[in-house]
Amino acid sequence: MAFDKVKTLRAAERYLELGKIPAAVKEYCKIVDDDPDDFTTLNMLGDLYVRVGNQPAAVACFRRIAEHYREQDFALKAIAMFRKIDRLQPHDTEISTHLADLYAQQDLVVEARAHYLTVANAYNKAGATQDGLEVLRKIADLDSQNTELRVKLAEGYFKEGMLTEAGAAFAEAGQQLLARGAFDDALDVFAKALEHRPADLVVLRGLLEAHSARGTADEAAELIGRAVADNPDDLDLLSMLARAHVQAEDPTQAEQAIALLVAKESSAYLQYVEVARLYLKADQVDDAVRVMSGIAEQMLAEQEDNQLLELIDELLASDSDNVQTLRLLVRAFWWQRDMDKLKAALERMAEAAEAAGLVKDERYALTQLTRLSPDQSHYIERLRELGGAEEEAAAEILPINDSPSGSEAATARQTDDVYAFDSPASTPVGESEFEWNPVEDMAELRSESGDEFEIERGFTFEAVVAEELASTSEEAIGTPVNDDDRVKDARTQELESVDFYITQGYADIAADTLDLLERQFGAHPDIELRRRRVEAMGTVSELTTGDPAIAQSANPSDSGIPAQPAPEFGEFEFATMGSFATPQIAVPMQPVPQVSLPAPQTSQGIDAGLAEIFEEYRVSAESDADANGNGDYETHYNLGLAYKEMDLFEEALEEFQVAAGLVDPGDGTPRYLQCCNLLGHCFIQKGVPQLAVKWFNKGFNTPGASEDERQALRYELAAAYEQVGDTDRAIDLFTEVYGINVSYRGVKERLRELKARVNGENGKAAPALERNENHEQRVN
Repeated sequence: MAFDKVKTLRAAERYLELGKIPAAVKEYCKIVDDDPDDFTTLNMLGDLYVRVGNQPAAVACFRRIAEHYREQDFALKAIAMFRKIDRLQPHDTEISTHLADLYAQQDLVVEARAHYLTVANAYNKAGATQDGLEVLRKIADLDSQNTELRVKLAEGYFKEGMLTEAGAAFAEAGQQLLARGAFDDALDVFAKALEHRPADLVVLRGLLEAHSARGTADEAAELIGRAVADNPDDLDLLSMLARAHVQAEDPTQAEQAIALLVAKESSAYLQYVEVARLYLKADQVDDAVRVMSGIAEQMLAEQEDNQLLELIDELLASDSDNVQTLRLLVRAFWWQRDMDKLKAALERMAEAAEAAGLVKDERYALTQLTRLSPDQSHYIERLRELGGAEEEAAAEILPINDSPSGSEAATARQTDDVYAFDSPASTPVGESEFEWNPVEDMAELRSESGDEFEIERGFTFEAVVAEELASTSEEAIGTPVNDDDRVKDARTQELESVDFYITQGYADIAADTLDLLERQFGAHPDIELRRRRVEAMGTVSELTTGDPAIAQSANPSDSGIPAQPAPEFGEFEFATMGSFATPQIAVPMQPVPQVSLPAPQTSQGIDAGLAEIFEEYRVSAESDADANGNGDYETHYNLGLAYKEMDLFEEALEEFQVAAGLVDPGDGTPRYLQCCNLLGHCFIQKGVPQLAVKWFNKGFNTPGASEDERQALRYELAAAYEQVGDTDRAIDLFTEVYGINVSYRGVKERLRELKARVNGENGKAAPALERNENHEQRVN
């Protein structure tokens, strides 16, 4: 017989109405067994298990839902379910890890860090230091600009013998220091990374960049040379060595390194161009011409003729009568088949060779000129004086005037006879000529600033965790600080952490932190506001019982900060599931106090400055709030929507209130109004229409709200006042809605029913409304 889900569901609802929860649980179990993907029923079953005190079964239900959402990349819904589990069994390592990772994905740094620290502390207590270090790496990743934390993490890896991880952490810290322009510190960290990863390309590139910025590229070349000596076939290292010598402006060493590279990878020949420029910069024109002569034919063959001509122009600018440079110019124009420029270059070469007494070069130039311009008798006469045409020159094939140009002529150009130079010119040095320069001990490289990052005095795992959790350093407690900009920023960032504790329901942690802040910074209105909010948490919790008097007196906005109602039992709330009304059981989720970790013993060898480093990290973890505010709003707002969709109204209220606090009502966007509207709806669902009225009013009075938005909120306000029992205001507002749009959301019928109820006239419309309806009928 097929399973009758409808019948089973109705039976479960009847049991709930009678208060027979164990019987209802059995029925819901049947539904879940038949349809394991019915997550709505599974969630309700978990709530019922909580109600009857079966916590393991509840956790199992919630976990199935959470894992499903996590696997499907529904991060916000997964967070919602993992938070339910976290409240049932706080400080569970696996659950906290999932929550931290999900929060990190949503860029919620404070929440992610809090859960990561819970996990790190658990690993610390269990003696799993390496696992704890991995968690601390994730914490460091949350604040990529905190180089000091990254260095301490690297030192922790080193102490645990995790050399690969230590090298990677040092390298990343070096890159961060390099980006900030702290070149000396970057070099010190890169040097430590090289101790564990001596041929790491990232480390060596960073080291070269730092040395180049300091003007000490020759030191980088020595270190890279050591890596090349150990890895002679590594083309990347060879190329980096050549670049290091170029940066050091040492053309001789650069030429030798490039010779090794080109011997293994011929396509790297263009690096000789920089060598030629270095020789030219050093006024060694002949060496520059020698280097360019060695690669000219390959540059022409690979259509690098324009770059070759640029180099020739630079050479001629330094020595306009250099015959070998003019030979290169002639060859370039010969390859390009530019007859006018070729003739001009040959004339310049002939004149320069005559002036220098280079007969062979002059004969070559005149031979080509007589072939190209046979009607010029003075070329012929001068050539006769020198003994006649130069045989090799006469044998060369002349360029053709009407030959193709550009890319169409590339193939033809490559088939030209190789151009032979009459004057001897040596090619770049070969591999056999290369010698390594002696290098100094690497310890000297980092001797100046090594104390700051010294491993022996660095890391202890327990100290890192404890300092992360500490609210203030011991030196700061009890010492009032002047309210300058630095203190103001620090206090603001600390108060954001307090807001997080409040939204999570950790009233005792929030109160303790406020006491510490007051001792550190002195009394301040913002601290007092948070303290009033903590004291009001219990009061707002009572609002969920539906007491109008209490609700009216406990305005969550009185403190200037949106309040977060604490979870309590509420009335049965019904949500649609298919075509059936399913009771949603509000299950009490009392916050579990967070246990503060004891500070570790100072005998762990912690660096004296480590406490200050982590204190600075803690108070700056949420810095640049203005830049990140929009992203935080979107995350909290979307998380609130996910909670609301799952009928988790307590959690939705928290997220919408945080989102509302992150935006300015007058910022020209509808974000604040949207939060007010959703907060009103959530308070209606929680049975607290008094607070719904307040949030709908805030939305209605938002600057820049459109008339359509005001009409919608006017209707919601009327409905909320009706639930509160203030029928006069409800009728006034419904009448305003009716006056603007008589067919808006069934307002006509709703107004008739409300007036009938007030007047005690069942089924009879109010006179004014009846006259309006009669008028409408006559018009129609």
